[in-house]
Amino acid sequence: MAKTLPSVDVVTVGVGWTGGIVAAECSKAGLKVVGLERGQKRGTEDYLTIHDEYRYAIRYDIMQNLSKETVSFRNNRNMKALPMRQLGSFLLGEGLGGSGTHWNGMTYRFLPYDFQIKTLTDKRYGAKKLGPDYLLQDWGLTYDELEPYFDKFEKTAGISGDDKNPFSGKRSNPYPTGPMKMTPMLTQFETAAKKLKLSPYMVPSANLSEVYKNPDGETINACQYCGFCERFGCEYGAKSSAEVTVVPTALKTGNFDLRYNSNVVEILKKGNKVTGVRYIDTISGEEFIQPANAVVLTSYVFNNAKLLMVSNIGERYDPATGKGTLGRNYCYQILPGAAGFFDEQYNTFMGAGSLGVSLDDYNGDNFDHSDLDFIHGGSIALTQTGARPIGSNPTPPDTPTWGSEFKKQSIHYYTRSFGIGAQGASMPHKENYLSLDSTYKDAYGLPLIQLTYNFTDQDRALHKYISARAADIMKEMGAKTVVPNAEITDYNIVPYQTTHNTGGTVMSLKPEDGVVNNYMQHWNAENLFAVSAGNFAHNSGYNPTGTLGALAYRCAEGVVKYSKSGGSLV
Repeated sequence: MAKTLPSVDVVTVGVGWTGGIVAAECSKAGLKVVGLERGQKRGTEDYLTIHDEYRYAIRYDIMQNLSKETVSFRNNRNMKALPMRQLGSFLLGEGLGGSGTHWNGMTYRFLPYDFQIKTLTDKRYGAKKLGPDYLLQDWGLTYDELEPYFDKFEKTAGISGDDKNPFSGKRSNPYPTGPMKMTPMLTQFETAAKKLKLSPYMVPSANLSEVYKNPDGETINACQYCGFCERFGCEYGAKSSAEVTVVPTALKTGNFDLRYNSNVVEILKKGNKVTGVRYIDTISGEEFIQPANAVVLTSYVFNNAKLLMVSNIGERYDPATGKGTLGRNYCYQILPGAAGFFDEQYNTFMGAGSLGVSLDDYNGDNFDHSDLDFIHGGSIALTQTGARPIGSNPTPPDTPTWGSEFKKQSIHYYTRSFGIGAQGASMPHKENYLSLDSTYKDAYGLPLIQLTYNFTDQDRALHKYISARAADIMKEMGAKTVVPNAEITDYNIVPYQTTHNTGGTVMSLKPEDGVVNNYMQHWNAENLFAVSAGNFAHNSGYNPTGTLGALAYRCAEGVVKYSKSGGSLV
């Protein structure tokens, strides 16, 4: 039988970026907060002197244990969904900091176009541009309304950037720290882009260019350009994450109780309110009920949606009828680009997760789509993230995949090749959604979240077009051989692509269009909030974390407001 604990003001489910932000802001406001993290404690001291590519990048030591909790997948409703038994297409974080521990640190703001995408697309191209199967909708917040929260997140994280992007929304302040170092290969990309009349700028980076103290008094160190960011924690404390910023801030208030190995399995509801959560101690197996005046779901996209589904809160999306919003608008990202092989050598083995030069000339609606069979686009960038030796075996086309010739070419081109990549936007489609699996369960007896997803005609057209633009830049850079990324067909969950999953708990202006309002307050339970990239109505041509951080600050503001007055915040 579950043991009932003393009630608190706020309980968060997960302690990564979103949970840490909500905990810090609420505890600073004097609220008593409990943070339930199903993983273990960790910090920069856990990664000291450990550059172990096999342990972290190949065997995923700090990722989610799929033997206990995973996702089932199918391409369409007529297929049988099967569990993902080994991490592949995306890497789910677990433990303090969540996926924000092993991220690369690229911290963009979504474009003003993104937040009003349906209105602006319909106005310029007509309502039939994509067709009725695409569930395009405005977000319920404009860029200008969200700008103060972007600014706050960037100041908390100390983001390094150069303010040279002519397509970005208006900023109230410059980046807190200057851009990262420009390297020879980045300079070559910048020069080629300018020759093509494009507009390059340094990637906004959470790998800081200098030592920085944020407004809460937390110090983030300067990047050492070691090349071990993605899939790793930062032993220098130079990659902004929840463990070095918002979590210490929350703990210093004395109002934050952080509990590890605490897996929430149910949200408890009575009438139009929730009363708390039920969770399991994953070490002892004991069950607890944590009552709270407000519950904030701050876990990953999949888990936020799953907890709402298993707790029967909200109406689940039905693709056959189009009714329901919970699970709808799942989006991913596509990865156009081009590889280049050169005669000269580059120091490809050095770098940082967000060391790069980007351009937005082919992102959002920054170019005319009148004669194209897709909307939106993607940010195109050359990033120097560090070519680690196990995972980096670049070879030109027609090279054997094994044997002496493969080894020869792999060694030769290790420092003579790199890729220009793009993050292609993803539009919601009526057949791409999240639901509960009817067959498979997790280690705690709950159904797995089921992902039904495939690339669409929109995705394929966008991918082909942006890959060609990346190849143009690579040719201008002087590559001996240019290889555009192969055209995409069906989505495959096995190879790694990106951890940028979005949708399923969409934010909306009206209850019939989403799961939460623009404070991330649930439409059907006034003291329940859910904040993750699941709130995105579509996915942009950028990394999601900057926009997610802004939404988390908006959500935290809403929780504090609710604690004072109650009721709907909109």
